[in-house]
Amino acid sequence: MPQDLAPGQLLARGAARHLAGHGFACIEEFVPAPGLRVDVMALGPKGELWVVECKSSRADFLSDAKWSGYLDWCDRFFWAVDADFPQALLPAETGLILADAYDAEILRMGPESRLAGARRRALTQKFARHAALRLQALRDPGAALEPR
Repeated sequence: MPQDLAPGQLLARGAARHLAGHGFACIEEFVPAPGLRVDVMALGPKGELWVVECKSSRADFLSDAKWSGYLDWCDRFFWAVDADFPQALLPAETGLILADAYDAEILRMGPESRLAGARRRALTQKFARHAALRLQALRDPGAALEPR
């Protein structure tokens, strides 16, 4: 249970729980494009797509050189951190979520940068397919299912 999850996974869980309360469906460890893996991809009730990157420590943040590549794959971008994280490290032009293993709070809304229609459609279809394959894998763990 919680003790089996890494610190970043606990933050992802809390952030996803909070976003679910706002009508978002979330997938953890989603690959929007080759070479990118976001911690949380959230699909909102109006079709908006948000990315949440979870950082459990200063070293975790400083070692992440790919985060700016995620901006092209979402309408809003957020960091999820815990109460002990040095928030001054985070770029001011990004969203900020304070999270723990059980819930979260949006402290700063990420600026909106709307995806192009074709990219939104393709990403939403990929999100739906990925979610369905994960659900199917839970029901049939022996099946050879691989999200693409």
